Amino acid sequence: MIHKLKNWMIDSANIMFDDSKSDLRSLPKTVRLQILIVLSFIWSTVFSLYVFSLTTFIWGWAGVVMAHIGLIIAIYITFKFFHKAQKERRSVFETGNYNPAKIFVVFFLVFFIFIFTKGVEVLTKTNSYSIKYDGPKKTTLERIKEFVDK
Repeated sequence: MIHKLKNWMIDSANIMFDDSKSDLRSLPKTVRLQILIVLSFIWSTVFSLYVFSLTTFIWGWAGVVMAHIGLIIAIYITFKFFHKAQKERRSVFETGNYNPAKIFVVFFLVFFIFIFTKGVEVLTKTNSYSIKYDGPKKTTLERIKEFVDK
């Protein structure tokens, strides 16, 4: 069971990130990344419109978009590191290869966790308005009739 799940996860990652198996393999890597980010932007917007209220929309949307973009980049980097490690079979601690990209990944993960926790905070926050609102004084139909009669 675990072996099947592992193979399914590897196959799923290969579809998106392996150059020889991706349906978008004829496109340049930058265009493929742009397509993934645009799709995450679209789905984040749809999800945010459905879940968040008007007052919390922008913070929730920003958190969801950043989470999607961060997830795409983190999966891509992880996938590439594992494939590189399979080929080289050498430890970073042995080579002393502490390049800026690896430091950036650690920094980005900390930043990603911060953004994600802000999104969760927006989701769990209750409405704190002190002014009570009972709705409009006239119904929608009354307002339409008033507008049409003029």
